[in-house]
Amino acid sequence: MVAILQAVFSGLALGGIYGLVALGFSITHTTTKTFNFGQGEFLAVGTLIGVSAVLLLSGQDITGALQPADVTLSRYALGLIASVVVLGIFGVLLYFTAVRPFVGLGGLAWVMSTIGFGIIIQNTALAIWGPTPIVMASPVGDDVIRIGGAGVLPQEILVLVSSIFVMVCLDLVLSKTKIGKAVRAVAHSRTAATLMGINVSAIVVLAFVVSSGLAGLAGMLVVPITTASVFMGLTIALKAFSAAIVGGLNNPRGCMLGGFLLGLMEALVGLWHAELREISVFMVIILVLVLKPEGLLGRRHVEKV
Repeated sequence: MVAILQAVFSGLALGGIYGLVALGFSITHTTTKTFNFGQGEFLAVGTLIGVSAVLLLSGQDITGALQPADVTLSRYALGLIASVVVLGIFGVLLYFTAVRPFVGLGGLAWVMSTIGFGIIIQNTALAIWGPTPIVMASPVGDDVIRIGGAGVLPQEILVLVSSIFVMVCLDLVLSKTKIGKAVRAVAHSRTAATLMGINVSAIVVLAFVVSSGLAGLAGMLVVPITTASVFMGLTIALKAFSAAIVGGLNNPRGCMLGGFLLGLMEALVGLWHAELREISVFMVIILVLVLKPEGLLGRRHVEKV
């Protein structure tokens, strides 16, 4: 039971990361019917930028080695802000260079353009930081906290609390504020939103800023548990996209649910057979696609002809 409880805590923390990135996929999908297939590269580069900010604040080079004493809560917070802001700028660049020229046109040219944009920033990051992973200690310490007999890392609690807080805030913004209502209006019908006086272009740009910023936030939250490297984002982005499919791409709450479900499944199956974690995750995805293609909380769209 202690092992199961410990796996549940780890799975919820991991699920929070998946949920944040899945929300990014959902926001761009509902507003433009496109995705950033370079989201994994965005996450990796954003994390490296955040870690580099911490290194610079501690008086070191961006490719230096961080000691636990260098990672204070204030430096970590500033690094996280730097990651989110820079990735928000990348989101704007991505939209205007790789998405906007193809919105409304037939074909899938935007798929290759977003992948290409991701490859460009990944190789640029490889030239700057190199392939060697950078280790960063947790700003809240590494002393194990005992909850019900299970050992939980303080960073896992920080990840879980932060991800839930961000998800709740985004949900409230989307459902209660004028900006959120504008986003939902654009998602429903760009033409109708324009006729109602909504600046559709500004809302779409905002969607890409938020989506990219969430990738940077997720990367900085998870990096003390893993490491920062140019190649860290692909697996996270793939599973986050899977979580969005499981929960429902057109439902932000479904994306959150899908993230936590996949995180829990991955952690619990890993207790039994670690090699079956990936198999179980993608088996569930296939099962959901067969039985409920729109996702657990998604809405089925019916077109009248």
